[in-house]
Amino acid sequence: MIRTLLIGLSMLTAAPAMAQVQPSPPAFHTQEIATNGTTIHVRVGGHGPAVILLHGYGETGDMWAPLAADLMRDHTVIVPDLRGLGLSSKPAGGYDKKNQGLDVSGVLDALHVGKADLVTHDIGNMVGYAFAAENPGRVTRFVIMDAPLPGVGPWEEILKNPLLWHFRFGGPDMERLVAGRERIYLDRFWNEFSATPAKFSEGSRAHYAALYALPGGMHAGFSQFAAFDQDAIDNQAFLAKGGKLTMPVMAVGGDKSFGLTMAAVMRFTATNVTPLVIADSGHWLMEEQPAATVAGIRAFLDKPI
Repeated sequence: MIRTLLIGLSMLTAAPAMAQVQPSPPAFHTQEIATNGTTIHVRVGGHGPAVILLHGYGETGDMWAPLAADLMRDHTVIVPDLRGLGLSSKPAGGYDKKNQGLDVSGVLDALHVGKADLVTHDIGNMVGYAFAAENPGRVTRFVIMDAPLPGVGPWEEILKNPLLWHFRFGGPDMERLVAGRERIYLDRFWNEFSATPAKFSEGSRAHYAALYALPGGMHAGFSQFAAFDQDAIDNQAFLAKGGKLTMPVMAVGGDKSFGLTMAAVMRFTATNVTPLVIADSGHWLMEEQPAATVAGIRAFLDKPI
């Protein structure tokens, strides 16, 4: 399966009409880590304290290239593709975020990393929170960006937003509807959740649409959302059992998206929350305002604990 995915990506790279997103720094290497019943595609580079970057839906670990280039100066930067997305393998199940937290543990174990800073976006927030809640001693700092947590705080009110109809969209018939139309479906996310849609470039759109069109890609994407009800149950259990996270947390929102709501959500789950609102940005912080987002994350990670 991985060989098939790599061949597909090489074909995509060879097509001059499909300009790529910013590549990972040349010093990075990629590897496939078998863990927890799946295989995770991981980019690794740099030296120093570890930081792991978890992407969200509509993107892959490729989204983090500008941040990875900055952090690798003094960090070991670990950038996986989530289970089922990008160049990671696409198992039939296991998309609840508690289980994907085990994927993160397996990646860190394979790289002999005990503790790491954690930076997440979108679906990556949910995976990251599950990992941190079950492994608080392995997370030094936590940066969480522009998406809520199932079952936490104002979750039920957030679900009423008509823009979030995709949370309940999935299943075999929906997969048939988007087959061959992945770009049309994904453009909806990139357009409606941007402050300025043009900042999510044509090259990035073509790159990610081709990756999501790989066999099993859309099924895995729908499965991420289908697991939300179980994720809500698991998150409430995390809070009931372990209480709030105590590591420093920075909650980042685009001012045209979740904004300060991110900090409000995280105060239900963490005791030490710093808010950051990125001006002139919607949901796609790394595409819309990469310099400001990288600067904010860097400043937070550089603070002594």
